[in-house]
Amino acid sequence: MNDSSLLSPDALPSGFRFAAVKAGIKPSGKPDFAVAVADQPASAAAMFTSNRVVAAPIIIGRRHLERSAGHVRVVAVNAGNANCATGHAGLEACQQICAAAAEIFHCEPHEVFPSSTGIIGVPLPAEKPIAVLPQIAASLSATPEHFLQFARAIMTTDTKPKVAHASLNVDGKTVRIAGVCKGAGMIHPQLVPHATMLVYLFTDAAIQPSDLNTLLQQSVEVSFNRISIDGDTSTNDTVLLLASGASGAQIDHANASFAAALAEVCTSLARQIVDDGEGVTHVVELQIEGAANDCDALIIAKAIAHSPLVKTAWAGSDPNWGRLMAAAGYSGAEIDPERISIWFGEQQICESGGRVTGFDEAAAHSYLKQREFTVRMHLGVGNGQCRFWTTDLTAEYVHINADYST
Repeated sequence: MNDSSLLSPDALPSGFRFAAVKAGIKPSGKPDFAVAVADQPASAAAMFTSNRVVAAPIIIGRRHLERSAGHVRVVAVNAGNANCATGHAGLEACQQICAAAAEIFHCEPHEVFPSSTGIIGVPLPAEKPIAVLPQIAASLSATPEHFLQFARAIMTTDTKPKVAHASLNVDGKTVRIAGVCKGAGMIHPQLVPHATMLVYLFTDAAIQPSDLNTLLQQSVEVSFNRISIDGDTSTNDTVLLLASGASGAQIDHANASFAAALAEVCTSLARQIVDDGEGVTHVVELQIEGAANDCDALIIAKAIAHSPLVKTAWAGSDPNWGRLMAAAGYSGAEIDPERISIWFGEQQICESGGRVTGFDEAAAHSYLKQREFTVRMHLGVGNGQCRFWTTDLTAEYVHINADYST
């Protein structure tokens, strides 16, 4: 489920409390500092951007997870400033915030996990979030409204909060998973174990950090690593999964039911990010089939998803399928052009590398006018496949990002 208006009290995992306030970082004056607190040290697993330019909170977050042996008490997220390309001062600001949060919430600084999102290259005024920490502490709660406050406070160019949740039964105990994320632009996560998209996942299952890492990597691979809005990989991308253990249900990495539920939540959040993309008027599910292998299928999906010519054709609902062929051809994946077939929804457009007999351009144009549609390509060279979600590229996207820093 992903409709925040339907979030009920029993949807949230036990063992966590949430709050968000205005720290004065966003020029808009909207809430911009969010905190999640685990009642007890929670098992943690995280994945970060593969961009070699990384923000200060990623450097500090990695250190803290290593020092705490994969345990977190506090998640502290500021929006409006990425704290990236800020040098030693950025690291110092991040450490100051973690130390102040640790004092307020009675834990060690390395049990605080920091995150930032916003403009790159601007010093983070650490004194602002530090000043509102007492207000955060006084307003913490485990209610759905506080969870949604957290979701809203981490937004930048997002137009709406993004949440998802699932539950399952494990040995007679109810286990809950809930996630929140932000992201609308600079979205092409390439997350690695050790993306601007921020994702926070919470569960009340009891899971060891090593098992949590395995489960997170599996879920991310089929969700957040399968989306792209503009092809840019952020310096701040982060996915964090915390397990409080408050349900008493013991789970390891081999639990298929939990893995499926976690993947469901992650996929919902990933698709919400795409749907809320900057200037987006079309959301596209690419179904690549018949590739030499799954890796080649993904390579072709990304080539199509990142092609300005393809994306602008989608913006105009133009059934220019030749651009799909061209993108597959230069992707570097193994192809045989004479074996390629393409469908827009149920309508076949291309067969054996050429336009189908009786191609109905008007019908194809009409189909592509829908906000959401499917493009399926069968390569005919193997069994490789993947699903990938992407968007069109509009003038509104250009306007948003041309004026972003001013």
